[in-house]
Amino acid sequence: QVQLVESGGGLVQAGGSLRLSCAASGNMISPNTMAWYRQAPGAQRDLVASVTIGGRTDYADSVKGRFTISMDNAKLTVDLQMNSLKPEDTAIYYCHAEGFERGSSTWGPFNSWGRGTQVTVSS
Repeated sequence: QVQLVESGGGLVQAGGSLRLSCAASGNMISPNTMAWYRQAPGAQRDLVASVTIGGRTDYADSVKGRFTISMDNAKLTVDLQMNSLKPEDTAIYYCHAEGFERGSSTWGPFNSWGRGTQVTVSS
């Protein structure tokens, strides 16, 4: 089973920066897409940014121009560089990945979530 482990959350003042990292581990993984979602208290979990194996990126309108997502295909990591942070960026950030994983004898799909990392932006 593919496991995702996030790191890099924390407390930062408005206007500051944070970098989140997520590492995928498992048995012969071939991810199609890796992404970051976030969930604020009382709100639904929303897509922040995603990146495909081919390098295509997609961003929520609220973070365009401030956040940058990048994936290292060889290391199976996805990073989210967050600049010009705002208090409304405060949330738990979750890493997500989907693709294919080698099982005992064949490849099968996977769809995994990390446990989340807290990002708090003070005003």
